[in-house]
Amino acid sequence: MGQPYPPPPGRHPYGSGGPPQPPQRYPAPHPYPPGTRLPPAGPYGPPRQLPHQWQPRRKSSAGAILGGVLGLIAVVFTVLVVGASLSDRATSREPVVTTLRDGARPTGEPTRAPQKKAPLNTSLKSNTVYAAGPLPRTRCRGGGANVFVHAQIKAHILRTAKCMDQAWKTALEKVGIPFERPKWVIAAGKGRGPCGDFPQSNSAAPYYCPRTMSVYASTKAMANGNGEAAGYASFSAWHGTYTAMMGHEYGHHVQQLTGLAQARWERTLASASESQRLALSRRLELQANCFAGMFMRAVAPTYPVPAGRRDDLFAFWSNVGDQPGWPRDHGSPPNNGVWFRQGWQKQRTHQCNTWAMPANAVS
Repeated sequence: MGQPYPPPPGRHPYGSGGPPQPPQRYPAPHPYPPGTRLPPAGPYGPPRQLPHQWQPRRKSSAGAILGGVLGLIAVVFTVLVVGASLSDRATSREPVVTTLRDGARPTGEPTRAPQKKAPLNTSLKSNTVYAAGPLPRTRCRGGGANVFVHAQIKAHILRTAKCMDQAWKTALEKVGIPFERPKWVIAAGKGRGPCGDFPQSNSAAPYYCPRTMSVYASTKAMANGNGEAAGYASFSAWHGTYTAMMGHEYGHHVQQLTGLAQARWERTLASASESQRLALSRRLELQANCFAGMFMRAVAPTYPVPAGRRDDLFAFWSNVGDQPGWPRDHGSPPNNGVWFRQGWQKQRTHQCNTWAMPANAVS
């Protein structure tokens, strides 16, 4: 159900580059980019100088009068021509034309500098994923798979996994987080992956391996149990319970894509005690429960998940978790139920921020 081996040191979904930083705010671009030639002061630029008036020769009074009349006519004509020219410029000012590529057409607007994207926040408490909001309503038919028949439940898991791809891809890409599908290894009995045996000793749970971004599961163990671990069918033989469990494993994949898994691993390496490391593991597992609740609510209308089946899911999640005598790495059964219901009821990624909760809420 969890991650038996943490992600390898140095692996990061966005590459190395130091500790995660909070998103930066960038000022709005200047209305004119650097180098744009601005218009001169005033609406039309410097005033134009009118030509000097024509001065007639003084030969006679009649000539002077005639010259004055002609001069006045010339001045009036010049004023009319200049006025018309200024009017035309005022009513039909030329747009700013920029150099365009690939045959694009000018828009008449000055070129703007490209907007810079804020870096993704991969920290535990302020991760970018918390801005993703709800998962979109996703059409996902549950069908009638028999959990005791390997071929049926395997096909069911692979089919509903596509619904998880659809829902989480939309949510993550909305906030700029690159999406990649996980892989699925579903065996009838036992197997071994890069992160160890599946199922693990005395465990019926599948697990997510961050090294390969894959989910490994044994359908026989999940249905009938393994060693001292009871099978899920002892709580519920409804296939929706298995879908919800795979939704939990998919939650670990979301943590891997968003940097939450890496941030948790770095905190684990820096922890001074086993109790601190277990506390980090519980927060990781309970957050995956919350993500599973979000997914089941997103597909509930079409799966469908009627009220009775919803109560089955709540009861199931309230019975799994840390049992007496075992390491406290997944959270108490009551808190497992609380965080699944949190995702179901609140339906927002920021409501699954277990890293910001007090210790008693993730014990």
